[in-house]
Amino acid sequence: MATIEECRSALDKLSENMGHSEGDVRAAAALDRSVSCHITDLDVTFTGRMTGGRIEVRDTVQGPPADKAQIRLAMTGDDLVALVDGRLHFAKAWGSGRVRLEAGLMDLFRLRKLL
Repeated sequence: MATIEECRSALDKLSENMGHSEGDVRAAAALDRSVSCHITDLDVTFTGRMTGGRIEVRDTVQGPPADKAQIRLAMTGDDLVALVDGRLHFAKAWGSGRVRLEAGLMDLFRLRKLL
């Protein structure tokens, strides 16, 4: 099972990858939205903001997020690490229910280019 530190590191790596993206992916990453990522097996949530083509993690809270972020993810820590490392394909994980993504319809259309 991935640790909180490994999950935080994976989010930092995802942010870095987004910052180096180009074209359509960079445009999709340019959203300015609140973000939460609930790690279900650790029952911890990383909260922050997607802005400037990056994800800024601002807080880590125990349990599910207290406030409803505009973009919400939920998955196990191992799945987060595997997604960022490229060992797990987002569409397959989302389709099978291993990863939950909730956002407004327009944000979902833009985010699909990232995922």
